[in-house]
Amino acid sequence: MTIKTGDRLPRTNFVTPGESGLEQVDSDEFFKGRKVALFSVPGAFTPTCSARHLPGYVDKAAELKAKGVDEIACTAVNDAFVLGAWSKSADADGKVTMLADGNGAFAKAIGLEMDGSKFGLGTRGQRYSMIVDDGVVTSLNVEEGGDFKVSSAEHMLDQL
Repeated sequence: MTIKTGDRLPRTNFVTPGESGLEQVDSDEFFKGRKVALFSVPGAFTPTCSARHLPGYVDKAAELKAKGVDEIACTAVNDAFVLGAWSKSADADGKVTMLADGNGAFAKAIGLEMDGSKFGLGTRGQRYSMIVDDGVVTSLNVEEGGDFKVSSAEHMLDQL
């Protein structure tokens, strides 16, 4: 079943690169009591993700927060070491929290996984964005195919 607006996010775990190493992040705790702008990319360091998707959220972080977003987070079916390196290379530290979904458990739990096998990528998360308010999805934007339109920071700003 694919998640939809009005649904509560299922409980899963993410891993994030922390100051003292890798840290487990319980999704219920992460989203509890705040508004989070969450976006998903098929993979760190991939062309569209690196050139447009993550940089858009880095550039628009202050505007998103001015519109009531408490935290901006990026998830990908990559390990936390890769997401940590990508965050540093994109100057995203302190602006976007990286939530590694290394085994794809979150992508599967919300029904937004994709098969990238024909490109040698295996199972990944689709490209999307959502607003999550206290664990409930209040806005969901899933891209079609290889598009990059509705999951952008600009589109999310228009929705807020």
